[in-house]
Amino acid sequence: MMMTLERTASQPAGSKTLLADRLRTEDFVRLAELLSSQTGIKLPAAKRLMVESRLRRRVRELGLACLADYGKLLFEEDGLARELVHVIDAVTTNKTDFFRESDHFDCLANRIVPTLLAGRGEGRQPTLKIWSAASSTGAEAYTIAMVMSDIASVTGSFRFAILGTDVSTAALAAAERAVYPAEMAAPVPQDLQDRYLMRGRDADSRSRVRIVPELRRLVRFERLNLMDRAYPFDRDVDVIFLRNVLIYFEKATQEEVVLRLLSHLRPGGFLILGHSESMIGTSLRLPQFAPGVFRK
Repeated sequence: MMMTLERTASQPAGSKTLLADRLRTEDFVRLAELLSSQTGIKLPAAKRLMVESRLRRRVRELGLACLADYGKLLFEEDGLARELVHVIDAVTTNKTDFFRESDHFDCLANRIVPTLLAGRGEGRQPTLKIWSAASSTGAEAYTIAMVMSDIASVTGSFRFAILGTDVSTAALAAAERAVYPAEMAAPVPQDLQDRYLMRGRDADSRSRVRIVPELRRLVRFERLNLMDRAYPFDRDVDVIFLRNVLIYFEKATQEEVVLRLLSHLRPGGFLILGHSESMIGTSLRLPQFAPGVFRK
């Protein structure tokens, strides 16, 4: 018996439309291969529905009829060059939280900063450089800024500069705005909320918080693709946070990225990986300073 895709009484009214609104298989494969080579992100077949769901917004913005037309735009109508940044924005995972894996920030305040300052000697006010190398929408970079600002306000013995980088232009734009849902700020200790977060007075504004200008000025955001062969940043960074991004890369790519970042750490500097990624540091035979924390 021949089966068709015609709607039966048991099918939802939109089923035929949803089945039609798909990337062609060959276009998904080409897109997955392209993103892997350009960004290191793995997109197996199991991620196809997620990719299509995220790209539909771009399809609507361009006024196209369906995802198949978007695939034609990318691969048959020379639209790939101008659309690549939008594709990357759509498929990158921007999961981030304030004080995520909070023991790393305890380690930063109580062990890493004192160790760095002790190594600089007395009689100087050094500038500690910290890099959030997959900063997403900025929560990690601003968490670092809160911790460092708190320490500096007590000791007065150093200055600091924070760089946040990410491949997603949309994530970086959100980081620059520094406006977040109020519930996202719940992990921030109350005393730090009082010092570093602004809240509106009306009901709508109270559902959001914004990082205070004094803290925003201490963090700079730049676009960076970790797959690039060279990174245009300082090579005397004290601490690099690279957490919960390597898991999306192939093993060979993981090691290449870590080695490139290590070349930007000063001797005695620290690399902080996500807890689920700590074995990557171990496989490179880096001395372990704390769980997920390695020293050059």
